[in-house]
Amino acid sequence: MLQYKVVELSNVTEETIEEALNEKVAEGWSFDGMQFAMRESSKRPSMAFLLFTREEEA
Repeated sequence: MLQYKVVELSNVTEETIEEALNEKVAEGWSFDGMQFAMRESSKRPSMAFLLFTREEEA
């Protein structure tokens, strides 16, 4: 069975995204995608959601 993990980042920088990606991949998760939440008043995202999957161990 496929498991999903969502990691929410409220501080969206290159470093925080990279750190979260490396941490979860080292734990055996496969990166599946990334979504950003934007504010109208800013060109930078206010939040990011990193999506991961892995096969559940029996």
